[in-house]
Amino acid sequence: MTERPLNVWIVDDDHSVRWVLEKALKQADMETRSFERAEHLLDALADGQPDVLITDVRMPGMSGIALLERLQGTCPDLPIIVITAHSDLENAVAAYKGGAFEYLPKPFDIDEAVELVRKAARLNGHGEAQIEAPGSMASMIGQAPAMQEVFRSIGRLAGSSMTVLITGESGTGKELVARALHDHSPRANKPFVALNTSAIASELLESELFGHEKGAFTGADARRIGRFEQANGGTLFLDEIGDMSPGLQTRLLRVLAESEFYRVGGQTAINVDVRVIAATNQDLARAVKESRFREDLYHRLNVIRINTPPLRQRREDIPLLLQHYLAEAGQELGAPAKSMDAEALDALQAFNWPGNVRQLVNAARRLTVTAPGGVITAEDIPGDLGGTESPQRGAREWTRVLAAWAEGQIKNSDQPLLETALPEFEKTLIETAMARTNGHRQEAAKLLGWGRNTLARKMKALHLD
Repeated sequence: MTERPLNVWIVDDDHSVRWVLEKALKQADMETRSFERAEHLLDALADGQPDVLITDVRMPGMSGIALLERLQGTCPDLPIIVITAHSDLENAVAAYKGGAFEYLPKPFDIDEAVELVRKAARLNGHGEAQIEAPGSMASMIGQAPAMQEVFRSIGRLAGSSMTVLITGESGTGKELVARALHDHSPRANKPFVALNTSAIASELLESELFGHEKGAFTGADARRIGRFEQANGGTLFLDEIGDMSPGLQTRLLRVLAESEFYRVGGQTAINVDVRVIAATNQDLARAVKESRFREDLYHRLNVIRINTPPLRQRREDIPLLLQHYLAEAGQELGAPAKSMDAEALDALQAFNWPGNVRQLVNAARRLTVTAPGGVITAEDIPGDLGGTESPQRGAREWTRVLAAWAEGQIKNSDQPLLETALPEFEKTLIETAMARTNGHRQEAAKLLGWGRNTLARKMKALHLD
C-alpha cells in the first residue's frame, strides 16, 4: 500500500519565500498549501490540519509567535517550523517557548528545510516509525539561548552518524546530549554504550575498550568483549576523553581511522561500525599544545563540537529544572511534589551552582526531604545553596524534628517523654562539645555551661567516660 505524501502548509507574507518552499517541497513529493496571513490559515484549519506547518515570525496582522500560542491550544501535536531573519534571534527563542519544533534563519538552505520537514513529520508519527526517547531526555530542559543552540545542534545532526565532541563543565549534562544524539540518529535502534574513561585505571582501560582473549594476562580466565564490540552498529560515548593515556589515544585513533582493532592478546582484527561521541571538561586545544593530547586524535574527534553551557549561564532555566526535579523527587518518595515560593526561587536563581545541573538535581532531592511544608521557603534553603543560615532557623528545624519524635513516642510508648529524651539530649550535646574541643573536658564544660565536675559526673552516668 502506497503511503500518502506529506501535506505541508506555509504561512509567509513574502511571495518569493512561499514560491521557493512550494517548489522544493513539491520536488520532494510533498503536497503544499500557502497562506499570506496567519488568520487565513486559522480559517483553513476548520477543514483539517497539515502534517507540518512552516511559518514566518513577522507578518501583517497576527505574528508567527501569536500563531504558535494559538495552535498550542488547538493543535498541540502539530510540528511547526519557524523561519526568521538572523536579527530576530529573540523571536526564535520565543518560538521554542511557544512549542516550535525548530527554526531556520533566513536565508536558509533549501535542502536543510526539506530535511527538517521530513524530521518534523517523523515526530508527528508520519512516515518512518517515531523513535521514543528514553526517560533521561525529559531532563534536557531549557529555554535559554545557550540551550536552544544545543537543541539546534542535536536536530541538525539527526540524520547523521558523524563523530561529535561535547565540551563543558562537569555536571552540565554531556551524557544527556550524547544520548539525545544517539536517539535521534539512524542508529537509534542499536546499542548506546557509555564509558567514563577517567573512572577506570589506565592499565584496565585498554581491555575495557577493546576486550581481551583468554590468557592474555594474569587473571584473564575467559575472553572479554570490549565496549567497541558491544556498541557495534550503535554509539560509543567516551566521557572525560582528555584523561586518556597517550598509548590508548594511539589505539583509539586507529579505530577511528580504520574501523578495526585487536583485542588484548588477540591476533585477528575485529571490524566494527561504531559512532564515537566523546566528551571532556578540559581544554583539549591547550592539551594538544602542551603535548598531553594527540593533535591528530583531537582533529578526528572534533568534527562537530557541541558545548553544554554551565547553569550560571542559563539561570532562566532554573525554575523549570527545579519544578521538574522536585516532581521527580516527590515520585521517588511517594509524596506530592513540593513547590517553591518566590523568595526561595530568587535565592536559588542567584546561587552560582558550581556543580551545575547535577548539583541542582541533588538539591531538589535534599529540599524535598528537609523542607517541612509543601511549599519550600527561603528559610528552608541551606547556606551551601545560597540560603541565609541563622540560629533561629536552626532552632526551628531541630525543634520540629523533636516535636515529630515526641508525637511518635506518645503514640507508640507509655514511657515518660523526659525520661527517654533527656539522657539522649545531654549525650548528644556532650559528644558535640567534646568533639569540638578535641577531648578537653574543661573547655567542653565551658561550652556546655557546666563546671568540670558536673561534666565528669554526667559522662559517667551516661557511660561516656
